[in-house]
Amino acid sequence: MFKLEKIIEGSLTSPLGFLASGVTCGLKTNNALDMGLIYSTEKNSIAAACFTSNVVTAAPVNVCRKKLIDNKKCRAIIVNSGNANACTGKTGELNAKSMISLTAEKLQIDTNEVLVASTGRIGVNLPMDKINSGIENSVSKLSETGGHNTARSIMTTDTTPKEIAVKFKINERIVTIAGIAKGAGMIAPNLTAPHATMLSFITTDANINQDYLQNSLNIAVGESFNRITVDGDMSTNDSVFIIANSKANNELINNDSTHSEIFQKALNKVLIFLAKEIAIDGEGSTKLVKVIAKNAKSEKEAKICSAAISNSLLCKTAWFGCDPNWGRILAAAGYSGATFDPNLIDLYYNEVQIVSNGEDFGKSEKELVKIMKEKQFSITIDLKAGKDSYHMWTSDISYEYVKINADYHT
Repeated sequence: MFKLEKIIEGSLTSPLGFLASGVTCGLKTNNALDMGLIYSTEKNSIAAACFTSNVVTAAPVNVCRKKLIDNKKCRAIIVNSGNANACTGKTGELNAKSMISLTAEKLQIDTNEVLVASTGRIGVNLPMDKINSGIENSVSKLSETGGHNTARSIMTTDTTPKEIAVKFKINERIVTIAGIAKGAGMIAPNLTAPHATMLSFITTDANINQDYLQNSLNIAVGESFNRITVDGDMSTNDSVFIIANSKANNELINNDSTHSEIFQKALNKVLIFLAKEIAIDGEGSTKLVKVIAKNAKSEKEAKICSAAISNSLLCKTAWFGCDPNWGRILAAAGYSGATFDPNLIDLYYNEVQIVSNGEDFGKSEKELVKIMKEKQFSITIDLKAGKDSYHMWTSDISYEYVKINADYHT
């Protein structure tokens, strides 16, 4: 029986053999934490990752994608916030590689064992004097209790850190998975495996095969980060990393393992939690909305239907105003590209049916407004065109979203 336990006050360092830190290096104007470091004490640690599918990619994404094609080992990830190191050309890539080299030097490990990530303003070169000082400080501050600071160090417009740690058993061995994430705006990830801005870093002490680790991450991302949207804008920096160090000494998990399903369920839970936290913390958002398209002709059509509704500004502003204007939802479904007969469509707010066969079901507006005043609610659209379903999590759009993004540089 699969039993997953959430670790109270858990952090990136809850799995055995991990240290972390979060420091201030001066990239943010408010003197907040803006550089983090995650480090595995185990020499044979491995990594897997997924990156943005945006054609315009940040230097750290380019560097790490290439590194992970040829080398699966990883013991450290250095990350900064306040500057995305995106659209910075050759200088940006040299700076990303410099961050890797200095981190490796200070940790006394090989450069192939270090990855890098950045988030923040696009189009500005990194101030390498501050970066170099921050890396030295990050290494000196590594500790078993540093995970919470790491979670804070990657925040930009986030209002709260996003972190979780869980534990479960494989053959009586306790295995732990922990994760952090950042993201509040520019959120509509479409992450692919190597061959966000949303960033997430996962640590685990599981003994696991690298190929399976990558496959497991791909599946978990598909169930989590790729199902959220705040504003429909895909970032240049979206990245998810996972480091595994085998410290739990469990039986090896691979594609043929009887325990692979247990690990997959646990990883899914961690990433889904973090993904929902991002959607909840959407810039200026007041609501988390789960949009479900069911009985579609195919999963692809269910996906494009739920995405169209989730990204519709008219729908999102109506949710903010607690306006049960269901016509906007049907209109978004209609232009999504999904195939259905509009005369058969049903619609629900939570479990309350509001549309039957394309027409108003007669529920009072007062009852519907009550639902929309909830902090979290669901919208289910029944296309009656097939058997496939898909869901996404999204947020509303408020006055504050406009203010935050209008003032982002100034």
